[in-house]
Amino acid sequence: MADLHKDNFCSKPAEQTGVAQPQPESPSQSPESTFSPSSAVSAASDQTHAFDDDFAAEYSDAEFVHPADMADHLENLSLEKQVSTLSRMSKEDAAEALAELDENMAVDVLENLDDDVAAQIIAEMSPDDAADVLDELDEDHRDALLEKLDREDSEELRSLLNFDPDSAGGVMNTELILLEKNFTADEAIAHIRGEMADKESPYYAYVVDDHQVLVGVLSLRDLMLARPGTIVGDAVSGQSVVSVTYDTDEREVASLLSHYNFLAMPVVDNEGHILGVVTYDDIMDIMHEEASADMLGMVGADPEESVDTPWLESVRKRLPWLFVNMVNSALSASVVYMFEGSIAQMAVLAVLMPMVANQAGNTGQQALAVMIRQLATDRFDQKKAWMAVVREGKIGIVTGMAMALVAFFAAWWFTGMAIVGGVMGGALMCDMLLGAVAGGSIPLLFRALGRDPAQASSIFLTTSTDGAVFFILWGLASLFIL
Repeated sequence: MADLHKDNFCSKPAEQTGVAQPQPESPSQSPESTFSPSSAVSAASDQTHAFDDDFAAEYSDAEFVHPADMADHLENLSLEKQVSTLSRMSKEDAAEALAELDENMAVDVLENLDDDVAAQIIAEMSPDDAADVLDELDEDHRDALLEKLDREDSEELRSLLNFDPDSAGGVMNTELILLEKNFTADEAIAHIRGEMADKESPYYAYVVDDHQVLVGVLSLRDLMLARPGTIVGDAVSGQSVVSVTYDTDEREVASLLSHYNFLAMPVVDNEGHILGVVTYDDIMDIMHEEASADMLGMVGADPEESVDTPWLESVRKRLPWLFVNMVNSALSASVVYMFEGSIAQMAVLAVLMPMVANQAGNTGQQALAVMIRQLATDRFDQKKAWMAVVREGKIGIVTGMAMALVAFFAAWWFTGMAIVGGVMGGALMCDMLLGAVAGGSIPLLFRALGRDPAQASSIFLTTSTDGAVFFILWGLASLFIL
């Protein structure tokens, strides 16, 4: 694929994006009145369509607003006002704002919009964004909206909805620029000018043969610098095209885009026919969702949970993992109970016990975070992954020895007994080594079992380190002190 250049990543003209052009400031314009939905709200000119006086006044002065800003504002409105606002916006602006909304919120809005209005907005959305929202609607409502679209748009969206939503086909955009291989550079540029207004992301032009098989990729910069008369097929001759098939997992697509620094990745079928492209903005959304899911999964929360999730549903999703944690904690408590007599004889060690547990847990959490992040990027194979566990073990040994030395002198000074310092230091070194190895291993074990490596890893790490900490500490105390 052609090299990536930053100048390809350009903004659309203001009339397309909704970004306001600089305007002379009128005496009536207040400083805080900085944006309004394009064609969304008639200031005070049409009271019939005003939601309330305050809202109309807030947006009466400026003429345009960026879709992302509009989405931010919509999210702070009630559902009724969201529906009312989008209904009165131009369909193009409404489509852009809806695409920027949180997916669950966008679904709620679509379900409450008039079907005719909803269908008009869907028709203006890019196919990938429209398919994402439609996929979350119930089947009957989705079919009703699709029936209101023209045949071409309806068939395109139905085709996208057939793909796995977590695959390249499920996130691809079908709005792309195709060039026949016999085009000259001048013909290609003229073709792009004619097509660009209807394409969302014209970062690259894709060269195809007579059968729509992808044979090469040209950046717009390459085309602009090409000599007049250059045949685009000759320009990509011998090019090794990087592409993905429609069933490639979206996380792998994200990894490839990041690896090659592309702005878009072409998606093909098994015969090489180009189907669409996965763009960088979609990959950013995927990476954000994956990071959020990993963060929630590490503590046993459902990846789909949010502050808008009904609280009883959150209880249902969290409670099983809390029971698992209770059972695991009971195992740790049973270890402490085994050494009840030793604890009574050496109460000073009981005072210092939380320090050992915390150090082991923190060491494990560091290794866990590094391993989960690495697994999320799919940058190394299974063999290399287990070598990473060995690496974490080395880190655990060195950091454990350093902290053990500090613990030895601190406990000796605190108790006046060198043997107590030795037990504390020995337990701390062993437990930090165990924490590092456990933190690196648990995600790999989850993956080997076919589960999400991040899912409740933190819960199992805490249990394994706590139980081991208590056993090692009091085991050493029983051997050398009591």
